[in-house]
Order: sequence, then structure tokens, then C-alpha cells
Amino acid sequence: MEYWRSLQIKQEWGLHMQNVYTVAQVNSYIKNMFTQDYMLQSIFVKGEVSNCKYHSSGHIYFTLKDAKGTIACVMFSSCRSGLNFKMAEGQQVIVGGTIDVYERDGKYQLYAREIRLDGAGALYERYERLKQELEERGMFAAQYKQPIPRYIKTLGVVTASTGAAVRDIINIAGRRNPYVQIILYPAIVQGEAAAPSIVNGIHALERIGVDVMIVGRGGGSIEDLWAFNEEIVAQAIFDCPIPVISAVGHETDTTIADFVADLRAPTPSAAAELAVYDLGQLQDRLSEYAYTMQHMCRRVIGQFRQRTQQYGANMRYLSPVNTIRMKRTQMLSLEEHLQSAMERRLRDNRHRLAIYVEQLKGLSPLDKLNQGYAYAADDSGRTLSSVRQIEPGDYMTVYVKDGRIRAQVTEKSMG
Repeated sequence: MEYWRSLQIKQEWGLHMQNVYTVAQVNSYIKNMFTQDYMLQSIFVKGEVSNCKYHSSGHIYFTLKDAKGTIACVMFSSCRSGLNFKMAEGQQVIVGGTIDVYERDGKYQLYAREIRLDGAGALYERYERLKQELEERGMFAAQYKQPIPRYIKTLGVVTASTGAAVRDIINIAGRRNPYVQIILYPAIVQGEAAAPSIVNGIHALERIGVDVMIVGRGGGSIEDLWAFNEEIVAQAIFDCPIPVISAVGHETDTTIADFVADLRAPTPSAAAELAVYDLGQLQDRLSEYAYTMQHMCRRVIGQFRQRTQQYGANMRYLSPVNTIRMKRTQMLSLEEHLQSAMERRLRDNRHRLAIYVEQLKGLSPLDKLNQGYAYAADDSGRTLSSVRQIEPGDYMTVYVKDGRIRAQVTEKSMG
């Protein structure tokens, strides 16, 4: 019995072994099934974006999910030309493409050819198109922005007459400067009638001639804030000759009006702070200026006083009396130096003269005469040193120690 049972098992195992396939064969078979399904070749799937990653190659990998399931998706870089927004977590989108199997991993995924925002996303697409159009027209350019005046007398506000926005603006403006007059235009800020109402409010406050205008409302969804994304509102703000501060929604909300306005405030409260200068801060600053001016005046006066004292000392030093005294002292000093120099010169000359006298004494003819010698000269006074200088009959003078002798030559002879 056991033999027949064993034989039956071997026969059944052999039959099963005839239907064994490789993993690649199975994946290829399943891929072929997906390829032959016409619906999977062109399908649109709606869901929420999750795990979105932009690869360095340009491909976008993400997951599409809803309450009951998920599906892996990829958009290759060659298909991204039709994607006109930045994909992010939580976006509701409609993805069009092909569902196919990636054979290597045996997983199927949606290969996206186009991606559109769904619901609020459609409004976001409309918002992006209008934003790009107005930017190309130059309505966001910095050169068209008007400066917000620092000190104002009248503040115009275009917003709903009820709600937190208008209360915040009135409270903060009144606290910062109770002398500023606030003129409210109670506009409709939500719904189909909102955009024309906001435009009418801007024009009304233009005619009144307020100094600054705040246009805005409290926060909400993109549908609630849509009136501030309308082109007519943007055009009215751009054409307004009065500086406009936009204050739409919360800090993270950004509308077309924010880009067109002369200044964007993150909240209505911040708009009031930007529009109305803090009177208390101004008084503190004036007090600080007054203290600074007094300190500077005291410092300048002290500097001029010190300079005046220096000028006085200089005048005393440079006065004629002081100059005369200095010149007199200088003259006395020069006189002493001159007298000392003269005495020194006389002493030197006396000494030199004594030397010359001694030298002359050695050369003096008188000394020779005193020694018994005589000195002869002709009538012209020329010294006779040779018999050739005189002839017989000539007169000559002979000088001796105690006088001179007048003589006539009677004879001469050569020695």
C-alpha cells in the first residue's frame, strides 16, 4: 500500500514540475498583461502627493495616495515640460499616464505624462498664470512702488465692517497715534461681489484723499481670499495714486494684491503698525534727540571755550609788549655776544700785532742804524744799494742813527 502511495506522489510532483517558471518569466508575463490592457495605457488617477523627490537626473518620484491605498509614480525629465508648478507634499493632483510593470522589481507604477492640480489646485494654476502675466506687464516692478509716508493724518481702510481685521487695525492705529483719522469703506471681501466691492472702496478713498490706504481681510482658504487674486483688484491697486498697503490673510497667505501693492503686510495688525507711526516712540526719539543736542551743544561750547583760552594765550604770547620784551632780551644777548666777539677780536689782533712788531724789529733799518750802520738814498728817495745808481756831482742823503746828512758825490769807485 505504501508503495502505491509513494508512486502516486512522484507522479503528481512530476506533473507540477512541468509548470515551474522563472521570476523574470512571471514578471514579463505580467508586464505583457498590463501592456495589452488598453485602459492602463491612458489613465487619469486622482490623489494626494506624498514622498515627492526631485532627482538630480531631472526625474520626479512620488506616491499618489487616498484614504484606501497608494500607488508609486514617476515622471521622467522628458515629460516635465508640461508641468507648470512645483510639486509638494499634500497637493491634490490628477495624474495622466500609463500603468506598467518594472520587470526587475516586479512592481507596477504609474508613469506620468501630465500632472494637473485638482480642486484648489486649479485655482492655484489660475493664480500662477495671472501672477506671471501681471509680472510680465511690469505691475510688480519696484520702480512703481510708492513710499509709505512716515507721518499721516488720515488712514483709509478697505475691508469688511465686521471681523477681527478691522478691529485689529482700529485698535492698533488708535494705540499708536490717537490723532490719526481712520476712514473705513465697508467692502465685501468674499464671494462673487467681493472684487467689484473692493475696487469701489479703493476709488472712494481715492476721492476722499486719504494719506495711506490699507486693503485686506482676515485669513482663510484660497477660495475665501480669491477676490484679492482678481485682475480688476490688482489693476485698481496699481493705478491708485495713494500708497496702498496690502494685508490679506495670515503671514503665510500671499495674493496677487500683495505683489501689486506698494507694501505688503503679513497681517492686518502689521499693516496698522506700518501705516501709523508710534507717537510714543516719536516722543521718546525727540527726547533722545533733545538730550543728544544738549550734550553736543555743551561739548561744542566747551571746545570753543578751550579754543578761546588758547587764542588768548597765543595773543599774550604774540602781543607787541611781549614781542618788544623778547626783542629787547634778544638785543641784549646779541650786544653781549658782539662785545665779547669784539674783545676777543681785539685781543687776537693785539697778540698778532705784537708778533708783527717783533718781526719788524728784526727787519727794521733803525735797529741797523743804532748798530752804527748808515742808509743812503738819492734825491728821489730811492735807496742806493750800488755805485752804479749815482754819479759824481749827484746829491744824496745819508741816514744815520740820530739824523741825516746831505752830501754831494765827488768821486765813486767800484769795490
